[in-house]
Amino acid sequence: MSRLKVEDYLEQGIYGPKEIKPGERREFLGTLRERVVIVLKKSQVFEMNVYPEIEQMMKRHPRSNLFLNGQMDYQYLGKYIKLAISHNIPYKIVLNKDHNSVLGLVLAENNAINNEVIYIEKKNQAIQVIKKKSVKAFFKRWIKKILNKH
Repeated sequence: MSRLKVEDYLEQGIYGPKEIKPGERREFLGTLRERVVIVLKKSQVFEMNVYPEIEQMMKRHPRSNLFLNGQMDYQYLGKYIKLAISHNIPYKIVLNKDHNSVLGLVLAENNAINNEVIYIEKKNQAIQVIKKKSVKAFFKRWIKKILNKH
């Protein structure tokens, strides 16, 4: 064996096999960006409902794999695991103690597909906001009624 091969062999024994783009793999839960079909951030996985875009992409990419962030509670991941099982998509819960990815879910192919847009926009939930003026006006009217009666 040449000296270079021996050193490579020793390095692999000490540090593990060499990995292509380790930072990118940490960010995308063990896969490469070029293979990603679609992703959800953790905050999106925390939402109650399943994003319909995920199910649509599972139907379009039946040979894809689902990667879930293992630093999240199972109660949030369970709905996507059930969805993956119903579409016969293998899933993996990825736990990396050294890096906390902002992504909660990654749907990826085994080969490069180079999708330009992989992020889903967060759902806009209509939240009913009570204006301070209307609350303040309500109390003023209420107080005036009480004072006028006395």
